[in-house]
Amino acid sequence: MVEELDAVFHALSSEARRAMLDALTAGERTVGDLAAPFAMSLAGVSKHLKVLEGAGLVERRTEGRTTVCALRAAPLADASAWVRHYERFWEDALDRLQALVEEDE
Repeated sequence: MVEELDAVFHALSSEARRAMLDALTAGERTVGDLAAPFAMSLAGVSKHLKVLEGAGLVERRTEGRTTVCALRAAPLADASAWVRHYERFWEDALDRLQALVEEDE
């Protein structure tokens, strides 16, 4: 599970990959559609898609001469659970900060 989680966070570390995932939330897209907003080659987009595929976040299939990509959101649930585990520490720190601010007022 740790290796999968590492792969998801690595995939999410790139602004371009996050934008591609965001585009896929609206439905399947071709590689060309995903490449359109970026000033990068199709080969560059393909490298980003390989990282997303490696993390299990994207599935690619070929339809004729077109490659279609689809979002696989399940690995994001593990990442979300990991972040939620630490959320209580942030909330505790913010509660303490709020108490200090209110005390100074």
